[in-house]
Amino acid sequence: MSELLCTADIPDLPGLGAIRLRAGRTGARRRVRWPYVAENRSFTPWIKGGELVFITGIGRHHSLDNLFELVHEGAATGVAGLVILTGDAYIGQLPAALLKRADALQLPLLEQPYSLPMVTVTEVISRAIIAREQLAARAAEDQADHLLQRLQLRLGSLPEREAFIAPWFAEHQALLHELSPTLAAWLQHGGNLSAAAASLGSHRNSVRYRLNKLFRATGLDPRRPADLNNLILAHLLCQSPDSGEYP
Repeated sequence: MSELLCTADIPDLPGLGAIRLRAGRTGARRRVRWPYVAENRSFTPWIKGGELVFITGIGRHHSLDNLFELVHEGAATGVAGLVILTGDAYIGQLPAALLKRADALQLPLLEQPYSLPMVTVTEVISRAIIAREQLAARAAEDQADHLLQRLQLRLGSLPEREAFIAPWFAEHQALLHELSPTLAAWLQHGGNLSAAAASLGSHRNSVRYRLNKLFRATGLDPRRPADLNNLILAHLLCQSPDSGEYP
């Protein structure tokens, strides 16, 4: 079982044993980002990639040509796979030619009976996605080289970390990014302006001017330990977890 949920895992989830992977097995290790129930003739405008797209057939006439169009659309848009609901009411069965085409395109094609409630299917899949992502995140944290990297991973992506520090730096985050190299050099050299300037190839007074600009804008005084800690933490949280930059 992979860390993140993939298309091949769907039939093995609790209560989803009636779903069968019928074609596209060579592409079935694709990560499932989220389930999406397609209600329009084309689903391309509403997906971002990685969705497991469910085709119910309700309210639409699905000819063989239309099913082929959906398979090609799924391959072109990078979805995790297509799940086609079958039953006497709408789509009776999946044609052999359609399965062959999905195999050729390496697009996972699954079949789900109409008797299996969609609310159950989407809930089980959504919960599995979240649980697998949480396990993967914790595994990444366990591999962190230092405490800062672990904290960055725990808080999430850069936008999520920026949102975390927003109450203190919301209107100054652009300036914080702009002066990040200067602040990094200043911190790495223990507040020594001359050493920081030399590492940046700048004049000492230029480094002083940039730092003072940041201090004035944020209202932080680097002589106060609490302010300095906030400034350092905000700076470090805005770096890549694997940048290796920490005091």
